[in-house]
Amino acid sequence: MNDEVVAAVAQAHRRDWAQVFSTTAHLTRDLDLAEECAQDAFAQALETWPETGIPDRPGAWLTTIARNRARDALRRESVFRRKMPLLVADETAPGPEDGLVDERLRLIFTCAHPALSRQAQICLTLRLVCGLSTPEVARAFLVQPATMAARITRAKRKIATARIPYRVPGPDQLEERLGAVLEVVHLIFTTGHTAPVGTQLIRHDLVDSAISLARMLHLLMPTDTEISALLALLLLTGSRQGARVSADGRLVLLPEQNRALWDRQLIAEGQSLVTDALRRRPPTRYALEAAIAAVHAEAPTWHDTDWTQVVGLYDALFRLWPSPVVDLNRAVAIGLRDGPEAGLHALTPLLADPALATYGYLSAARADFLRQLKRWPQAVTAYEEALTLTDNDVERAFLTERLTDVKRYL
Repeated sequence: MNDEVVAAVAQAHRRDWAQVFSTTAHLTRDLDLAEECAQDAFAQALETWPETGIPDRPGAWLTTIARNRARDALRRESVFRRKMPLLVADETAPGPEDGLVDERLRLIFTCAHPALSRQAQICLTLRLVCGLSTPEVARAFLVQPATMAARITRAKRKIATARIPYRVPGPDQLEERLGAVLEVVHLIFTTGHTAPVGTQLIRHDLVDSAISLARMLHLLMPTDTEISALLALLLLTGSRQGARVSADGRLVLLPEQNRALWDRQLIAEGQSLVTDALRRRPPTRYALEAAIAAVHAEAPTWHDTDWTQVVGLYDALFRLWPSPVVDLNRAVAIGLRDGPEAGLHALTPLLADPALATYGYLSAARADFLRQLKRWPQAVTAYEEALTLTDNDVERAFLTERLTDVKRYL
């Protein structure tokens, strides 16, 4: 098979899947049929492009093929009237999305409907909006692919049977749906920020998609401080993407990053947004997370980072949102403020938390503090544990290199 075509189709899948699928779903009102037609379009590209050449606008080509397949299926099976009620679109009532024509936004609000559980909302969005495979979504939730496949199937069936409208909700329903949508957008970003599997550390398509969706939400509700806070968090965190991987593909941790490579335009925009978001009292989860990211962005060097402020922000965040991952990040910040012994002490209680039992960053954090304390045998064990819990090739290469270095001292 033509390698250039394979690469072009893979790139188109990363960049254009959401638009191809959601546009087709708008036609079919049937998520399963839309998914099948979108997949057929990408398969057709693999067969056609070696003969015709890669089109100038691959996304438009794929969307046209998917929609044509959908129309053929609806005509051939005579199911148009039967399928239409499965995914309702009220085209007569104006909605807040008028003028913001983006099928992804309709789709993400549909996936985040309150009739679905929060976990189903997130899983379905990752699968349908982001185009992650079922095994990739399963890895993000630490479950077996068969389990995740069943969850996604149930969620799609729920949308069909509950006749969930395929549109951005009206003003009277927008606020109650927003929390789920923000969580979904945030998870899309984090999945792209550090890909759970694969050869690349960063999935820029997911990062860009999340930021784009956050910007659209900000346009919809410009005075909502939680949207502003989430957008600030994504911009401030995303500003470091260019410095996280070296020219030879190696992971570069925050202390060693070249801050000249950080995107100062994104930082300035994020800082302005977080300043507004922090005016809300009490501050929200995303506002506090954005404030932590802002502390890092404002420090001219790693050594200038205000770790006392970072720990204080994590304290406030943990009181508001007592997540084991927040507790882990707080423990790491304590170690960076007070030294590796203090950090190791703060991490120790987390070893008994079942929610972190398969979370590789806990083992990696312990390994680094143990390495700094020159406790070589324990550091080796911790690095080996982290490796067993890491599926991203770039992170595995970094941990393997650290493990090799530590073993020299045994």
